[in-house]
Amino acid sequence: MQIKKAGFLTKIVILTLLIAATVSLLRLRTQIQEAQVELEDKRLQVAQQTQVNADLRDAVDHSGDPARQADIARNELGLSGPGEKVIIFTD
Repeated sequence: MQIKKAGFLTKIVILTLLIAATVSLLRLRTQIQEAQVELEDKRLQVAQQTQVNADLRDAVDHSGDPARQADIARNELGLSGPGEKVIIFTD
């Protein structure tokens, strides 16, 4: 049984295929890394929006609470109750 050596053209074709496969793998790795960064960014956005939703749900659930209404009137609207004095500190 005789083994025939690969010709020059065969070697060039194999080398070209190896280079193409390597370039393709490097592109895929870059795409995977970009997708992982984007996934982490989306997870962060979901966590932030979940917190915003929880805050809004809490505000709606306790919107009729008189203490909460008084707190909003004082802190957000600058109002005061009878006999109270408002002192505002500035930098």
